[in-house]
Amino acid sequence: MDPRRVLLFRTVARSGSLSAAARDLGTTQSAVSQQLRLLEREAGGPLLVRTPRGTQLTEAGATLLARADAVHNALHDAREELGALADLRSGTVRLAAFPSAAATLVPSAVRALHDEHAGVQVTLVEQEPPEASAAVLAGDVDVALVFGYDGPSDDDGSLAWVPLGVEPLHLVLARDGAVPARATSTWLAGQDWVAGCERCRQHLVERCRDAGFEPRLLHESDDYVVVQNLVAHGLGVTVLPQLALTAFRHPDVEARPAPAFGERHVGMVHRPGAESVPAVRALMERLQAAASDVLSPRRAGRGTPHARRRPARAPG
Repeated sequence: MDPRRVLLFRTVARSGSLSAAARDLGTTQSAVSQQLRLLEREAGGPLLVRTPRGTQLTEAGATLLARADAVHNALHDAREELGALADLRSGTVRLAAFPSAAATLVPSAVRALHDEHAGVQVTLVEQEPPEASAAVLAGDVDVALVFGYDGPSDDDGSLAWVPLGVEPLHLVLARDGAVPARATSTWLAGQDWVAGCERCRQHLVERCRDAGFEPRLLHESDDYVVVQNLVAHGLGVTVLPQLALTAFRHPDVEARPAPAFGERHVGMVHRPGAESVPAVRALMERLQAAASDVLSPRRAGRGTPHARRRPARAPG
C-alpha cells in the first residue's frame, strides 16, 4: 500500500470532499480521484462513498483513517525531531579525550556549546589515543581528541584527522639548588626518571637514546599530577607536554623547554562524514576555538587533513 496515497486519502477524509482535498493538496480533483481508485484497489474494497454532500467513510475507510492518522503524526514528530537536531535544539555527541586534553580543552568547549545550545548533550570518556581512535572506528564515540609526535603519520584512511595545534615538551625538574643551570645529557643520564607505562614512555626512551644515554626509569605513572609530585620531592626528573602542565602545575617544579624531545601534534579524529552532523560539527568548532587559546598553530595544518593517527606513546 503506497503511503503517499494513504496520506492523500487522509486529506480527503478529513476535508470531507474530493474538491476540498484537491485544493489543500494543490492538485486537480480528477488526480485525487485517480489516486483514490488505485488505493481502493490496493485495499481490496471501497474506502469512501460519494454523496451529494461530500464523502462518507466505509468501515474499511474508518479503519484505514486511524492508521493514516498515526502515519501522519509519526511523520510530523519525525520532522520536529529532525528539525531540532538540525537547529541544535537537541542532540548528543560522544567524545573521547586523552587526560590532559580532557582537563584543558574539553571543559571550556563543552561549556561554550551548552551556553549556546542547551539542548545538545556531550558525553565524555577519558581514553589514551589508541583506545580513543579504536572507539571512533567501532562507533562507540563520535569524536576523539588524540595526539602524535612530530607530525601526523600515514595510515589507512579509516578516520579523518583535524589538526588543532602543536604543544612543546618540557623537562620537569625539582625546584631546588641541586639542578644545574643547563641540564646536559651527562647530568640527565645520572638522574632517576619518572615515566609512564611501557607504551607511553616509548617516545621518551627513544629521545634519551638519541641523546646518548639510557634513562634510569625508577617510577612509573601515567598521571601527570602524581608525576609532578614525585619530581617535586626530588625523586626523579621527567618530560611532560604543555597541556599536562597547563592542567596542573606543581609549585615546586621547574619546567624547561626541551626541544630535543620533540613536540606533540594534537588533533581530532572522526569517521568521514560525521562532521556534517550539526551537533558533532558544533562541538568540533568549539574544540578548535579552545585549542587556539592554548596550542601553537605552528605546522599544525601542513598537508591535507590526515587519516587515522599513529597510536600515541606518552602520558596524557
